[in-house]
Amino acid sequence: MKQATVLLRGIKAGVLTEDENGYTFQYDAGFLASDEAEAISLTLPLTEKPYKDKILFPFFDGLIPEGWLLDIAEKNWKIDARDRMSLLMACCKDCIGAVGVEPITDERG
Repeated sequence: MKQATVLLRGIKAGVLTEDENGYTFQYDAGFLASDEAEAISLTLPLTEKPYKDKILFPFFDGLIPEGWLLDIAEKNWKIDARDRMSLLMACCKDCIGAVGVEPITDERG
């Protein structure tokens, strides 16, 4: 399972998860209750219910670089172009725009 924190202007907005069933995005309860709460995308409006899909949500897939920049990412990190979640976590911490994606690592070993 792969997980990433989704940040909106540096504030934790939710968690994106990839597992054997596909992808899940869930807004953080604290974010939803805050004054800063706003949807990260028009296609992912604010809700307490998790979003689920078999493929990576188009909004997140659109954050992944294309062309020569994608080629560099694939070669430097040895990530397959079909592994969209790994590309998202490797390349999208500091994207252009308000949304960033940071990997969640299990430090327990």
